[in-house]
Amino acid sequence: MNILGISAFYHDSAACLVRDGQIVAAAQEERFTRKKHDAAFPAQAAAYCLREGGIGVEDLEVVAFYEKPFLKFDRILHTYLAFAPAGLRSFLMAIPLWIRERIWMKELICKELGCEPRLVFPEHHESHAAAAFFPSPFKAAFLTVDGVGEWTTTSFGVGQGNRVEIQSELQFPHSLGLLYSAFTYFTGFKVNSGEYKLMGLAPYGQPKYVDVILRELVDLKADGSFRLNMRCFNYGVGLTMTNRRFERLFGGPPRKPESRLTQRDMDLARSIQDVTEEIMLRMARHLRRETGCKQLCLAGGVALNCVANGRILREGIFERIWIQPAAGDAGGALGAALLAWHHYLGNPRQAGGPGDAQRGSLLGPSFSNEEIRRFLAEKQAPFLEVSDEELPGRVADLIQAGKVIGWFQGRMEFGPRALGARSIIGDARSPRMQELMNLKIKFRESFRPFAPTVLRERVSEYFDLETESPYMLLVAPVARGQRLELSAAEQGRFGLEKLLTPRSTIPAVTHVDYSARVQTVTEAGHPLYYRLIKAFADKYGCPVIINTSFNVRGEPIVCSPEQAYLCFMRTNMDYLVLGNFVLEKTGQKPLDKDIDWLREFELD
Repeated sequence: MNILGISAFYHDSAACLVRDGQIVAAAQEERFTRKKHDAAFPAQAAAYCLREGGIGVEDLEVVAFYEKPFLKFDRILHTYLAFAPAGLRSFLMAIPLWIRERIWMKELICKELGCEPRLVFPEHHESHAAAAFFPSPFKAAFLTVDGVGEWTTTSFGVGQGNRVEIQSELQFPHSLGLLYSAFTYFTGFKVNSGEYKLMGLAPYGQPKYVDVILRELVDLKADGSFRLNMRCFNYGVGLTMTNRRFERLFGGPPRKPESRLTQRDMDLARSIQDVTEEIMLRMARHLRRETGCKQLCLAGGVALNCVANGRILREGIFERIWIQPAAGDAGGALGAALLAWHHYLGNPRQAGGPGDAQRGSLLGPSFSNEEIRRFLAEKQAPFLEVSDEELPGRVADLIQAGKVIGWFQGRMEFGPRALGARSIIGDARSPRMQELMNLKIKFRESFRPFAPTVLRERVSEYFDLETESPYMLLVAPVARGQRLELSAAEQGRFGLEKLLTPRSTIPAVTHVDYSARVQTVTEAGHPLYYRLIKAFADKYGCPVIINTSFNVRGEPIVCSPEQAYLCFMRTNMDYLVLGNFVLEKTGQKPLDKDIDWLREFELD
C-alpha cells in the first residue's frame, strides 16, 4: 500500500512516500524550487517521491495531510476575536486566504495531485509524535515542542505498539517555540529560519536577562509547564513578534537585520537559550516521572535545538534519546504518512532492532555517475574520474592540504542538516578554516560554528559523548584531552573577540564554550563517507573533519549536480567531488553571464 504524506502552507513544505510501512522517499519542496523554507504545496517533492517509488498518482491509496485545517482555522478566528479590535490588519490579510483556499484543503490536494485518493487529516502534534516515535528503534516516551500547530504548542505521551497516545499538552499562545522566535526576531534574525543563529550566538554572551525573562515573561512551573505574559508579545494577532513593553524590558528596540551585533544581542541569546534549556529539562524530568519510560523521542521545531538536546542527554534523565532528523514541519509529512499506516489502517509496528527506520535520513534524489558524466560533458567541465577504491584516499589528501571540498554523493538528506551526502568538508584541525568557510564559502556571519563528523568508534576520544549522534542533533563538550590551555589574555576576551582563540586540537569545529554539534558516522550507515574519514584518520591521525551544508547563505541545500556545480563555481571552494568525478576550481571556465547571485537568494 502506498501512502503519501504532505506538509504545506506554513514553512518547510515537504512530501513523503511510505509503502507498506517502510519509508521510501522524502524531500522538502525548497530543494526543487530553490526558495528557502518554501511553504507552497509540495508539488515537485511529491512528484519526486512518486518517481522514486516507481508509481503514479493513481497508485496512491491514501494521502495524509499533517494537520487539521478546520481546527487551525478555529484557533485563528478565536485568537482574533479574543484580541479584537487589535490585529485588524493581520486579520484582513489572513482570513481571505483561508476562506478562498485553505479550509477547502481536500479539494486543493486533489486538484494539485490530479487524483482523488482517500484523505486523512491527523492533528499537527500527532504527526510530530508519529515522526518521533515510529522510526525510532524502541518503545519510548515522546515530547513534541514547536511554535504552534492547530492549538497545541507542546505535547507529551507514550508510543507503544502501533499507537502514539498524547497524554498532556500546552496550548496557544503559551509556546516555547514562539518565545524563542520572539528573541530571534528581537535580535535581528529571521523567524522560522534564524533560530539556529541565535543558538550559535548564545555562547558569546552572559545570562544577564534570565531573571527578567522568568520574572516578567514566563511563569514557569516545576513540571515544565508555563504561561507567557502576552502583554509583552505581539505574535497573537500582530505582524511582529514583540511590542514596546518587551522593548522596555530589554533596553530598546529590536536590532535591525544585518546591523552590527552588540553585547546586548549576545546576552539576550545566552539568556533565552538558558531559559529554553531549563524548560526542556523540567519537561523531560516530568515526562520520565509520569511515564516511567527509559527512552525519549523528540520532534517539533524546538527539537532542533541541539544544545538543549545535549543537556537532556548529559543530565541522564533518559537512558537513550532519538531525535527526528526532520524535526520541524517538513517531518510532519513523514509523521502523517506513518500515522495513516499505523493508526488509520491498523498495521503493526516493527521495532526493537539495533538501528532506526529512518535510513540515515538519506531519502532524497540521487544521481548516477552516467547522469553526472552527461552533465559535465554539457558544461564542458574538466574532471578527473576516480575509482571507488581510490576516492577516499585522494579526498583525504585534499583535506590534509587545506582544501575546501564540495562533497556530492548518493541520496540527498531529508531535514535541515547535511549529513555527508550534500556537504562542504574541510580540515577540522585548521585554526583558520572556520573564518575561511564562513566568509569566503558560506558568505555568512563569522560567529557561526561548524559541525564535526567523527568516526563512531572514536567519538569519545574527541568529545564527551558515548552514544551515537548520526543526525547532528546533539551538542557535546570537546574532550578535556583535546583542549588547549589559554593564556590570561585569551581567557579575558569578550564577545566576538573570542573567535580569535584556538581552543582545541580541532579548533575549526570547537565553539567558544568548548562545545560541538557532533555527527557520528558508521560504515554500515554511510559507507563512502565513513571510508573517506577513515582514510583521513589512517593517513593523518585525525578521525574528525568539518561538515557543513552544501549551500551558501540564503540558499537551500543543493539537490542536483547542476546546483552543486553552480554553488562550487560561485564560491571559493577549491574542489568539487560529484560521485566519482573530481573537479578542480583552477581548471574550470568562468561562468558565462552569471547573475549577481548574492541577490538571487533572500538572505536570512
